[in-house]
Amino acid sequence: MKITIAGAHGNIAMLMHPLLKERGHEVRGLIRKPEQKEDLKNAGAEPVICDIEKEDDISEAVGAADAVVFAAGAGPGSGAERKWSVDRDGAIKLIEAAKKNGINRYVMISAMGLDEPRGSDVFQVYQKAKAEADEALKNSGLDYTIIKPGRLTDEPGTGKISLGKNLKSGEISREDVAHVLVHIIEKPELAGYTLDLISGNIPIEEAINKVLEYAE
Repeated sequence: MKITIAGAHGNIAMLMHPLLKERGHEVRGLIRKPEQKEDLKNAGAEPVICDIEKEDDISEAVGAADAVVFAAGAGPGSGAERKWSVDRDGAIKLIEAAKKNGINRYVMISAMGLDEPRGSDVFQVYQKAKAEADEALKNSGLDYTIIKPGRLTDEPGTGKISLGKNLKSGEISREDVAHVLVHIIEKPELAGYTLDLISGNIPIEEAINKVLEYAE
């Protein structure tokens, strides 16, 4: 499978690249800074310079693919304006590029608790931007899956998770999120799902299969 990832130098994306390569996929990674090229190459992805915040049409950079992943984010310390331009508008630009390039599969990294305003004014803007991006994807007509992790940590992954709708708040390691996303990309039958994700007691593949079983 050919997979294009926006935000390819982010923490989760950088963990995904070698996992995808090991599973036989070709990964194209959109990055903003030329100095990040070598990191992507070392992780097994083809780097493509594309500033999703500044470019109106990113379809050429996205290229031909079987699936796209939105893993970009303005990041901590950025202001409210960048929450809109990256977290919302960047996701929408990837939707438009996927449609233009005939790519139906779109996996989004979102966040839990977006409907519960909390934190600083800037964080609340982030929540609104992510929520609007999710809504745009749901209405896009694409085969989407939205994964909403809890609070992210840098702890080693356990390989065990809780995945479903309306989970109680919790945390999860970025490593486990990366593994979950790799499995999700390979499950087109999860199109149309929006799922919360936190650490749990069920092995990743089993947790994904349980979601599908409950839907039958």
